[in-house]
Amino acid sequence: MSSDARTPSGPPPEDAVDLRSDTVSIPTPGMLDAMRNAEVGDDVYGEDPTVNRLQAQVAETCSMQAALFVSSGTMGNLLSIKALTQPGDEVIMETDSHTYHWETGGYAALAGVGVRLVGADRGVIGPEQIPPAVRARNLHHCRSSLVVLENTHNRGGGAVYPVETVEAVAEVCREYGLSLHMDGARLFDACVAAGCAPADYCRHVDSVTFCLSKSLGCPVGSMVAGRRDFIEQVRWLRHMFGGAMRQVGYLAAAGLYALEHNVERLAEDHGNARRLADGIRDLDGLRLVYDPPETNMVYFDVLPPRQPAELCRALREDGLLVGGHETNPVRAVTHIGITAADVDRAIAILRAHCG
Repeated sequence: MSSDARTPSGPPPEDAVDLRSDTVSIPTPGMLDAMRNAEVGDDVYGEDPTVNRLQAQVAETCSMQAALFVSSGTMGNLLSIKALTQPGDEVIMETDSHTYHWETGGYAALAGVGVRLVGADRGVIGPEQIPPAVRARNLHHCRSSLVVLENTHNRGGGAVYPVETVEAVAEVCREYGLSLHMDGARLFDACVAAGCAPADYCRHVDSVTFCLSKSLGCPVGSMVAGRRDFIEQVRWLRHMFGGAMRQVGYLAAAGLYALEHNVERLAEDHGNARRLADGIRDLDGLRLVYDPPETNMVYFDVLPPRQPAELCRALREDGLLVGGHETNPVRAVTHIGITAADVDRAIAILRAHCG
């Protein structure tokens, strides 16, 4: 199931509890004020002061030399892969990773690399899994050059990488001459859940991306961070791929606001996810896939004779939106727009159909 799985098309019912994704949240009044009052300039010339402040703050937060604002997490991952590989290389990533399933094959079409998949429990690759996936130096083989980790791991139910695991993977990567990229779309969820800082993860990787437009509640945008020379290469590639923007400080202001106001509150989203899971656990027609949820995602299976697509349509009619396709599992994501009262309403709607 996609990270942004679609329920039936058309506008959602008025006042629906929308748990399809944390991408559906809208800016808070405080964030809108920050955007409205932003000082802007031409970012292609490097003259947008708000973008420059955001990039400097992200670099400091991640203990990286530099950072760059990009339009999306998909673009950030693609630019990072492109900058860290050569056409014909092979990238090691987890079987259910977002980059492999839901980023339209950009790694192949635009970076010119192949993928070697590694299956892992809840998407968390261990250091012992890297050596068997590395291609031997052979005339007939492509070159293994990069490992991609996803933290939190979406299809692993929002699973969190232990910092020690990332450190151990990084050591193996150095031994084999591999670069290491972290798709940290929900990096701050991982940090809040693990009780650590972004730098605790980022000091072990060559590059990292994280989304401003997911759990941090911004309307658009992601960040890429890494070495200064890497970011200069990413900036050039961003321009090549049509991603350079002009007075983007209005969007960067939302990112600065989010980093100041919307990080610690992620614990509330995690609590609401556990509250939702507690309600689902008691329903005969549903079964939790990952119990308890580690962060803000709740995955559950719809049990026969009910079918997932049928249930998702029925829930929508009653004012509850969840992420689901034709098959299990169904995903519900808590976010800045969801309160405990919303969760209780969602549980009541689920109980009416599956109790």
